[in-house]
Amino acid sequence: MKSVRNTLALVLLTTSLASQAFGLTVYSSVDEENANKLLNAFSKDTGVKVDMVFLSSGPALSRIEAEKGNPQADVWFGAPSENHIIAKERGLTQPYAAKDAGALPDNFKDAEGYWHAIYTNPLAFGVRTDILKDRGAPVPTSWEDLKNPAYKGMVQMPSPQSSGTAYAIVLTLITERGEDGAFAYMKDINPNVQTYTQSGTAPSGALGVGETPLAIQFTPGFLKLADEGYPVKVVFPSEGVGYEVAAMSILKGAKNLDDAKKLVDWMTSKAGQEALSANKTYFMPIRPDVSAGPGVPSLDQIKLITTDSEFAAKNKQRLVDRWTEEVLGQ
Repeated sequence: MKSVRNTLALVLLTTSLASQAFGLTVYSSVDEENANKLLNAFSKDTGVKVDMVFLSSGPALSRIEAEKGNPQADVWFGAPSENHIIAKERGLTQPYAAKDAGALPDNFKDAEGYWHAIYTNPLAFGVRTDILKDRGAPVPTSWEDLKNPAYKGMVQMPSPQSSGTAYAIVLTLITERGEDGAFAYMKDINPNVQTYTQSGTAPSGALGVGETPLAIQFTPGFLKLADEGYPVKVVFPSEGVGYEVAAMSILKGAKNLDDAKKLVDWMTSKAGQEALSANKTYFMPIRPDVSAGPGVPSLDQIKLITTDSEFAAKNKQRLVDRWTEEVLGQ
């Protein structure tokens, strides 16, 4: 019996020492490469050691819920803000007001401090200026501009049948011009669409190889091409664009609460937000006073359109079916 007790004590001690050695434990739903870039920058700036476990959004939420009686992580880092709202509603997270919370727009933080945004990715047009110039076509500046017959067969965008990015485009247009107006618009530009891609990031790939001069998706792929020297201009249409938000929450019962607060403070600070571009994540900062890089407007210069997440969830299949019938089937 004494031997069993000694063994158990040794296991508990080893577990405790391992926890101390690793420091902050983070479940990350940001892609591994970019999560490592950001968390390594955080460790370098603060001295806090981080043990990161990569989990996509759904599995991360399930694991956090399964471990709520004995949390094995301190922070959930990444995943769309909607997931963090669910975690809050299920009592899985705890409030903390970041030191620089006042610098964040209201749509990038929970009013009670349960979650804060990490970065945002607005929708945009990616434009190959060299190809448009060769074809004598202007650079579009608005959604309305895409109706121009000069762009016939020049646009690539993802399909709502398979892409969440494309559904974000549909929701943006509905919010901006009403449902019937949005579908009328999508029918109007259909002759100008070269391809509806399966993947939400495929249009930027086609833009890079010159397969298309106009692409629509979230910004990272376009910013990467521009940074690599391609003649790509990132255009935020004047009527406004929808956007996705990746957020972070401190888990209820976090064992390393002080370090968890340090991560939230750092990521929402000017230094943390500048790390997005310094480490070439190609994510857009959530602070209006931080630029995404040369030639990219600050957040307060981009007209953002906030869509209704409840409407989006309840009407997705209906809207996708309508798109298939009225836009593809016309």
